[in-house]
Amino acid sequence: MATDGLPLFPGPGTRVLLHRAQGRLDRDAFLAQARALAGRWPASPYVINLCEDRGHFLLAFAAALLGGRTTLLPPSRTPKVVAEISGQYSPATLVDDDWVGQHLATQPSSPATTANVEAPGAAHIALIGFTSGSTGQPRPNAKRWSSLVGSTLRNLDVFRQHAPEATILATVPSQHMYGIETCVLLPLLGPYGVACERPLFPQDLAAALDRQDGPVILVTTPVHLRSFVEARLDYRPPALIVSATAPLPRDLAVAAEQVFRAPLMEVFGSTETCIIAHRRTATDERWSLYPDLGLVPVAEGTRVEAPYYDGPVLMHDHVEMSGERSFQVRGRSQDMVDIAGKRASLGDITLRLQAIPGVADAAVLQSIESGSLGVQRIIAFVVAPGLDDAAIMAALRESLDPVFLPRRLVRVDALPRNDTGKIRRDALLALLD
Repeated sequence: MATDGLPLFPGPGTRVLLHRAQGRLDRDAFLAQARALAGRWPASPYVINLCEDRGHFLLAFAAALLGGRTTLLPPSRTPKVVAEISGQYSPATLVDDDWVGQHLATQPSSPATTANVEAPGAAHIALIGFTSGSTGQPRPNAKRWSSLVGSTLRNLDVFRQHAPEATILATVPSQHMYGIETCVLLPLLGPYGVACERPLFPQDLAAALDRQDGPVILVTTPVHLRSFVEARLDYRPPALIVSATAPLPRDLAVAAEQVFRAPLMEVFGSTETCIIAHRRTATDERWSLYPDLGLVPVAEGTRVEAPYYDGPVLMHDHVEMSGERSFQVRGRSQDMVDIAGKRASLGDITLRLQAIPGVADAAVLQSIESGSLGVQRIIAFVVAPGLDDAAIMAALRESLDPVFLPRRLVRVDALPRNDTGKIRRDALLALLD
């Protein structure tokens, strides 16, 4: 499967690339705007793309590629983090919605182009993403163009089985690698358009689905999906629902397929590896590995091998193989806890807690302080206004070894999740103060 030589934004010039409530932008008009933006940037090798508008983000990303620049994806938009990234990768051009909007408003009209756009060289560093920080200090992960293309071609093979052409409607930000892979690279290299809005509430999602006049792929997370399902609105069925960023409980997957009247596909990967597997969670317990990839369990997690990587990539998830192409995830290396000689995954404990009827959300961690016997016990944070502690613990005892039962339940109104649904450990620890 070749990973270079593919044109950017393939297809006819009239293919709609950006869908806005106010109108649409086809492929040729989009490329004219992207070229104009690329010509206005200072001569800096790096671009920090902070655009929240999905159309602006895609324009700025395309302009960076056309200009041979590298897009930086800070782990957060806070001024301190952005300043640190700017200092590490200097000089860098900072691009946000105001910058793009101002230049689009003042640029002279450019003739649309119908020619294919040559892609960057295979070795070009197209972007540098950063780990979320939920498993440690954020680290940079450089992505060569050949690696992004190799991963995207495999995503396209899977997505096309459900929707050969569609508009991608997403609740995730473009800056996250999951957002890059679905809302940026799929329209960049495939037949998909993207909706610029980002509906986070059930009523907004229902309205956004109704505005689309063709097939839709809904890209979301378990946190957003749960709120959509619980609202029980009459949604226009998408062609496919895609979920990632956290394990999806099977009961939620089943409920989502019933409410949306559409298949749901969960994808699995990491910032380091990109998406490497998928499954239909409502019916499949095991993950299906993408073609030509290999998994090798090691002490630190799993070594992932792909023909488009520079070399093997370490993934911190522990997997159990079942044949060459099928596996189950057994937890993360930083996620595994050992109490009284027994091992368990904090992720598995969290899923069991979230599955209790009446628990709206939950998270767990292992205490950094030891008890009287020198054991670091489990602390659970729960959003469950209609349940008392005794009911929660009784439900956990039915499925959890007693040594892993939380020794403390912390009641909160909401968990400190970021915009992709993840929670940093230090944010949970702050709730204990």
